[in-house]
Amino acid sequence: MSSLDVRELEAFLALAEELHFGRAGERLYLSQSRVSQLLQALEQRVGARLIERTSRRVRLTPLGADFLVRLRPAYTALHTAVDGARAAARGVAGSLRLGFQGATNEQLMTAIELFGRRHPDCAIELTEIPLADPVGPVHRHEVDAAVVLLPMREPELVLGQIFSKQPVTVAVASVHPFASRATVTAEDLADTALIGVRTPAPHYWREVQAPATTPGGHPVPSGPEVSTLEEGLALVAANRGSMLLCNPTAEYHGRRSVTFVPVVGLPDSSLGLIWHRTAETARVRAFSQAVAEIGSAARLSPEPRIIGIDRVQQ
Repeated sequence: MSSLDVRELEAFLALAEELHFGRAGERLYLSQSRVSQLLQALEQRVGARLIERTSRRVRLTPLGADFLVRLRPAYTALHTAVDGARAAARGVAGSLRLGFQGATNEQLMTAIELFGRRHPDCAIELTEIPLADPVGPVHRHEVDAAVVLLPMREPELVLGQIFSKQPVTVAVASVHPFASRATVTAEDLADTALIGVRTPAPHYWREVQAPATTPGGHPVPSGPEVSTLEEGLALVAANRGSMLLCNPTAEYHGRRSVTFVPVVGLPDSSLGLIWHRTAETARVRAFSQAVAEIGSAARLSPEPRIIGIDRVQQ
């Protein structure tokens, strides 16, 4: 249907509701004569009068009343389809399913707020991702994107923004020999059993969370494996092993039965925004941009307090 046809229909609908050429013209920002021309063109297409007009009143003919009943839902559906197509073309509308591990940190929440201000028609749905399954929800398309502990070496996934680099600590029971020390070195990890993470987490990812050897090649004893952070901290408190965590996570999960000791000689931890290569959308790109901007601002300001788990190596 041409644009002229749409204007004819708009003129008819306005007249049917206003029953006055002047008010219909004002509503459409058209002159009375232009409204009359559009109506006459539509009636010529139909082949009959749709509106009776005299010097005293304007009213629908029986055919016009029937046409109005048929036209109104179709016209509404047309506008709905056009609005939907525009939203799809813009891409940043609807919802964005965002996964996260452990807890949301300050930088992530600031990015979510920025995204929300820019794209009020797109709601973010937050979903917690298990510690032991960092990439599975993205592979299974259960979320559109996720903020996870690095590293990430999945060929089917895209690693977008990397942020929240943090020093590493080792969580030990308060009775552990490390608990009385100001720091430990990466080589000292050979003297404690590290709690690992269960599958389905990838092997390369689990190896970073609980390395089998120190940087110098000394073997590190293996402790029990867990699926969640709380399971790990419970085992630490029971002196069943030690666990590597980022410094802000240590602050957030502080408890009397667990001591967090800085580790010298390990790379800082990081978080990364990931998504599936076949599911990249304008929403995902827009959120990645928000994370990038917040990350840039964070690097230019004092380090914010992070609430999350960030023990990783790139």
